[in-house]
Amino acid sequence: MTLAFHITGLETPRLTLREPREADFPVMLAFSKSPRAEFVGGAVGRKWIWRGLLANIGHWALRGYGFYSVETRAGEFVGRIGVIFHDQWPEPELAWSLFDGFEGNGYATEAATAAKADYHARISPKPLISMIDVENARSEALALRLGATREKTEVDPEGDYHIYRHPGPEVCA
Repeated sequence: MTLAFHITGLETPRLTLREPREADFPVMLAFSKSPRAEFVGGAVGRKWIWRGLLANIGHWALRGYGFYSVETRAGEFVGRIGVIFHDQWPEPELAWSLFDGFEGNGYATEAATAAKADYHARISPKPLISMIDVENARSEALALRLGATREKTEVDPEGDYHIYRHPGPEVCA
């Protein structure tokens, strides 16, 4: 099944960043039950994962950007990476989640770099943020590899997080 609107995909040397699909649901469901989901809300029920898939599609329809589904050239669905801006968030966020077994290959850096460049080219030149759980050292390391700097720490009833500011496109060019 295809979407009623078009999402232009992106290509990197090793990856395809494509539109979300219903076929992504089983992998997203498995991820939500894994320890890797700890910093993105933890294990949630099947209906919430389904709603998350639909919300991402709605985000694309409403804002013109969202999470890409990221695949290797061999077609392995390795994660979801893109720019999101939810209600009550301070600014658009460059965010990422890699699924079990795909970390440590540079996929997140490669896909996040492409998603960020696409956002800046199509949507806005304003710098993006990443909101990272204070316990999530791997995501902090990725933010630093992407050139982001820690701006502040927010205390939140749902969990404290650091806000990292990514350089704008004029710095990345």
